[in-house]
Amino acid sequence: MNSSIRRKLERISDRFGEVTALLADPQTQEDQQRFRELGREYAQLEAVVSCYRRYQRLEEEIAGAEEMLSDPEMAELAHEEMVAGETERDALEPKLMGLLVPPDPHDQRNVFLEIRAGTGGAEAALFAADLARMYLRLAEISGWPVEQMSDSAGELGGYKEIVLRISGGGVFSRLKFEAGTHRVQRVPETESQGRIHTSACTVAVLPEAEAIDDVDISSNDLRIDTYRASGAGGQHVNKTDSAVRITHLPSGIVVECQDERSQHKNKARAMSLLRAKLLSSAQEAQSSEQAQSRKLQVGSGDRSERIRTYNFPQNRVTDHRINLTLYKLEEIMTGHLDQVIDPLIQEYQAEQLAALADT
Repeated sequence: MNSSIRRKLERISDRFGEVTALLADPQTQEDQQRFRELGREYAQLEAVVSCYRRYQRLEEEIAGAEEMLSDPEMAELAHEEMVAGETERDALEPKLMGLLVPPDPHDQRNVFLEIRAGTGGAEAALFAADLARMYLRLAEISGWPVEQMSDSAGELGGYKEIVLRISGGGVFSRLKFEAGTHRVQRVPETESQGRIHTSACTVAVLPEAEAIDDVDISSNDLRIDTYRASGAGGQHVNKTDSAVRITHLPSGIVVECQDERSQHKNKARAMSLLRAKLLSSAQEAQSSEQAQSRKLQVGSGDRSERIRTYNFPQNRVTDHRINLTLYKLEEIMTGHLDQVIDPLIQEYQAEQLAALADT
C-alpha cells in the first residue's frame, strides 16, 4: 500500500475517534443539527476504519507467521498461515481503496436523463429512440422507476429530444458516466446502396435537486406557459391546457412537462427539472474553474466529447474514455450496460486514489 494512502487512512482513523467522542458529548447531543451532521460523518468513516483495522490485523498476522518460518517445526504451518493472510489482505485492499474514494454527494439522487438527436438528421432521431430504449431496459433490469417528462418526435420516427426521470437508490452513481456524445455507425433502412452512415446523439444526466439545495428561483424570473399536450398518432390528446412550459428568464433555460393530465403535477415536475438544470449549470461553472485535463470525463455533462461509438455492422461498442471495446452491441442495447459502467467506475476510482496519493 502506498505510504501516502496509509497516512490518509491514519488521519481518517484519528478523525473517527474524534467524532465518536463528540457524539458521546452531552453538549453535542443538545445541538440536533450538529448531532445529525456528526452522525452522517460517523457512518461514512466507520466503514473505512473498520475495513482498515481488519487490514492492519491481517498485516500483523502475516508478520507473525513470517517470524515463525525460522522454526523448522512450525515452518509448514507458518507458511500456510502467511499465504492465507496475504490472499485475504490482497482481496481486502481494493475494497478499502474503494471506500477511501470520497463519495459524490449526488450519487444517491434521482436523475433527469435527456437524449437529443445531433448530427445525422432522421437517422440520429432513430438512434435517440434506440438509446432511450436501452436506458429504459437498464432501468427495468435495475428496478428503477421511470417517468417520461417530455418528448419531441422525429419526422421519420424516433425522437429529436426525449427527457426521462429515473429514480431509485444510487441511480446517479451509475448513470453519470453516460453524459456526453454517443456516436452510431450503421446502414440506415433508407440507404439503398448499403453504405454505412455515422450519426450522433448527446446524453445529459442531471442529478435531481433536493429542496435543501441552494437553488434560488424567484417567481419574477419565470415565464410559465400552458398548452395542450399532443398524443402519439392523434390519440389521447388532452382537452385542456395541462402541459406546462417554464422559461427561466435570467438563464434562458426552458423546461416542459406534458406527461400528466394534471396541470398542477406537470408544473411541479417541470420545476423539479428546472432546479436540476440550474444546479447542474452552477456546478459546471464551478468545476470549469478547477478542471484539469483528464482522460475520463465523469459527470461533467461535456457534450462536445465523443464518449462512445456503437458500430452495428461489427456488433461492436467502444468507450473511448478508457479504450474499452466489446463485441456485444446487441446485448448492450438491451440494457446490459454493467459491463461498460463498472470499468468506468473502476477507472474513476483509480484516478481519485492517484489524486489522494499526491496530497
